[in-house]
Amino acid sequence: MNKIIYLAGGCFWGVQEYYSRLKGVISTISGYANGIKENPTYLEVRSGNTLHAETVEVVYNPDIITLEKILEHYLRFVDPYSINRQGEDVGNQYRTGIYFVDLEDEKVIKKFLDENLNVGYKIEIKKLDSFFKAEEYHQDYLKKNPDGYCHINLNLIRKNEKK
Repeated sequence: MNKIIYLAGGCFWGVQEYYSRLKGVISTISGYANGIKENPTYLEVRSGNTLHAETVEVVYNPDIITLEKILEHYLRFVDPYSINRQGEDVGNQYRTGIYFVDLEDEKVIKKFLDENLNVGYKIEIKKLDSFFKAEEYHQDYLKKNPDGYCHINLNLIRKNEKK
């Protein structure tokens, strides 16, 4: 049975592209999580007033890729000590966050981060409150625009980890 985790790590274009390339990841969707407005637009989120984080829904097969492995990949490309910033992206919509739907995942996430990061990391760990799919032009943006902006080094994925 597939599982879902929601990951915020700066601009969602790169996060979506990164996870879409991994073995065991079934699907990815770019969207807006844990804000205060229903169905926000990109312009509203970009203003910072909706408090949403640019987030990617990652559906995965836990028999092929574990949550710990997904988190290992996450730590390859985020700066876990930065507040409201990843790469050149600045604003509360670019904060780091791991949003779970399965309450058992919270323990796994906290244990993994505590074992792999120093005290004081700034990754938001919360139950998912809301997720709204981003506009269609944001979906698979880097597949549609291979030269588009990406703050993530996609070469961090090793050959044996790719689909």
